[in-house]
Amino acid sequence: MKKSLFFISYCLLLLSVSGIFAQAPKKIIVENADYSDVNQELMPDALLLTGNVKVNHDGVVLTCNKAYFFQKENYLKAFGNVQLVQGDTLYLNSKYAEYNGNLKKAFATGDAVMTSPDATLQTDTINFDRNVQQVFYNSKGTIVNKDNTLVSKSGRYYVAEKKFQFLTEVTLTNPKYVVKSNHLDYYSNSGHTYLFGPSTITSKANYIYTEKGFYDTKKNLAHFLRRSYIKYDDRLIEGDSLYYNRNTEFASATRNVKITDSINRGVVKGHYAEVYKLKDSMFVTKRAVAINFVENDSVYIHGKKLMVTGKEGERILRAYNNVRFFKVDMSGKCDSIHSNSKTALTKLIGNPILWNGENQITGDVMHLIGDTKTQKIDSLKVLNNTFMVSRDTLGTGFNQVKGLNLFGKFRDGKLHDVDVIKNTEVIYYMRNDTKELIGINKNVSSKIHLILENNAVETITFFNKVDGDIFPEADLPENARKLRGLVWRGDERIKSKDDIFSAEDNEMNDKLIKEGKVEEAKENVPMKVRKETRDYDKKKPAVKTSTKTNTKTKK
Repeated sequence: MKKSLFFISYCLLLLSVSGIFAQAPKKIIVENADYSDVNQELMPDALLLTGNVKVNHDGVVLTCNKAYFFQKENYLKAFGNVQLVQGDTLYLNSKYAEYNGNLKKAFATGDAVMTSPDATLQTDTINFDRNVQQVFYNSKGTIVNKDNTLVSKSGRYYVAEKKFQFLTEVTLTNPKYVVKSNHLDYYSNSGHTYLFGPSTITSKANYIYTEKGFYDTKKNLAHFLRRSYIKYDDRLIEGDSLYYNRNTEFASATRNVKITDSINRGVVKGHYAEVYKLKDSMFVTKRAVAINFVENDSVYIHGKKLMVTGKEGERILRAYNNVRFFKVDMSGKCDSIHSNSKTALTKLIGNPILWNGENQITGDVMHLIGDTKTQKIDSLKVLNNTFMVSRDTLGTGFNQVKGLNLFGKFRDGKLHDVDVIKNTEVIYYMRNDTKELIGINKNVSSKIHLILENNAVETITFFNKVDGDIFPEADLPENARKLRGLVWRGDERIKSKDDIFSAEDNEMNDKLIKEGKVEEAKENVPMKVRKETRDYDKKKPAVKTSTKTNTKTKK
């Protein structure tokens, strides 16, 4: 039993000793030197190597003009035209360098230049740790990678990942833009850039801000995630998530989207948007709303989809599907809207209804016409089956004007003069100054002219072929107090900017805003490295070609 225990202990001792020897650092090997000498006075315990010096250590080759080799310490000091080469992955050139074979660390200074297959770093001093395959520097450095030049106060290079990391002031300059950040990861093989913390991208086309983003400098594609925006001369695009293609000047935004038009004084909001800058167009959906500032007031237009196209001064707004709009003294609904800033014409298409003050106006075709110079609402045109209705202020009846067409003029944003023509009919509750009902005016004529003050009818004038009378309330039965075709839609009236949205719209909005707040509350951490970045150098599998055999059947 004692012998067996002794044998086991002996084997364990041998294993530990062999492990120690296996882990012992490899010695630096001198492969060439024109001259070698020992001078204890000049450099104690060192081998002096001169002329075409070449040493090798565990896969790294170092060449220089002169070197002091401390064999006991496995340490080398190199002078003049120093070059350290690691396979085909890294070249380190400098005037002076030190290399520790035991620690596998190098130090280079004096016009230090590190070259990898994809980039070149120039700085004063470079440190190289072979154990973790990292290069780092703490003096101003310049990295050149094809079209990109990066300048920083300090940085680190991960050899295996081909990644530069900068945690202090860094500027990436490209012929098309300039990137500035305090935390930037740059992959020299793919040109992929990861931004973290306050960062900017400036170009002639636009200005971009982000606190977490990705930029492909080769394909000019980007994705920004936190507090990001893209600013053009005339437009600001904001959203929780932004995608950007510099080649086509296309941008899309998701969740809490806001697009501000600084020239035309308008804002478009939603939870998804696409902006085509070169085509001067945008598409917005998911609780989309366009807000235009007119006459010291705001007009809110909502539809399932909003499209804005055209250059400044020629811009066209289209809203689709269950469109609703609101202004302090005017609101309405229709299937779709087409608004042209050049002609100042807004078409309410498909079952339009307009509320101006207390007046409900309907018809088959409805146009709001503005003044092209002042951009103020000038007039209203309603064609076919026109109805203008309001409740009697004190009673339960309805003041009604019916005709074929309606033409109205606005004054200070309010409907003031109204002409209703062809086959006009009226039922109007007439009251005196004390608001007592005088009678109910019911007649027909060829044309009616109304003047409104404070959105209420002030005077009515009838023209040509007037036929009717003023009836005492008791003499006009209830069934005669409504014109044929009257549909009162007061319960649908949009009384505030919030009324333009459906319950479904608001439910979706609340959900997305909550998601945005949850994301905003999370600790901001660097973006995960994308798969296309990690796999950039991996060779794509060869496409297998199938050989088809044609067989002929003899008859």
